[in-house]
Amino acid sequence: MLYQDRTDAGRQLARQLGAYAHRHDVIVLALPRGGVPVGFEVAEALGAPLDVLLVRKLGVPGHEELAMGAIVSGGARVVNEDVVNYLHIPDTVIDEVARRELEELDRRDRTYRDVRPAPAVSGRTVILVDDGLATGSTMRAAAAAMRELEPARIVVAVPVAAPQTCRELRSEVDEVVCVHTPDMFQGVGQWYMDFSQTTDDEVRALLARAAHGSGSAA
Repeated sequence: MLYQDRTDAGRQLARQLGAYAHRHDVIVLALPRGGVPVGFEVAEALGAPLDVLLVRKLGVPGHEELAMGAIVSGGARVVNEDVVNYLHIPDTVIDEVARRELEELDRRDRTYRDVRPAPAVSGRTVILVDDGLATGSTMRAAAAAMRELEPARIVVAVPVAAPQTCRELRSEVDEVVCVHTPDMFQGVGQWYMDFSQTTDDEVRALLARAAHGSGSAA
């Protein structure tokens, strides 16, 4: 185990991001749900605003834990061509899974933000945070969505990740911070003592705390 829980992971991750502390151009965007407790600690340590970037994995039907891609609120989509080609998954199946996941993204947007608009990121340094990376398809979708909004810099920051995923992401964003990249990586959860599911209520509570915290109003 590398971390007690996501709070511990966020605090350790924040120590690697000191160069971004107390800068007015920095915003932390966490990937719900598990990335939010991590992102909260990062935002608090940096004195930066916190918000969420809504992304959903596109799971292979019947094997939903295997990602064939990901989709971001608004419709931006990343497809894992290796998985799709190997399993001969037709476009119609991808479209149907994406349609269902987009409905869930819309629900979460209403749940987490209510009437609050998405944050402006143009010209800013965006730090994308999750609790870990396995295939990286969800984070790739997040980064692709960010590029369309023209931030000054995209930084991917995670407590733990598969080594190959970290290497591949470095060609897609401006900076990748992976605190730990274990060689024997089988899944994110194996590196946490407590990897219990983060709830919608917990996400809302952390966003509210960040919005009212010192230097962290979203």
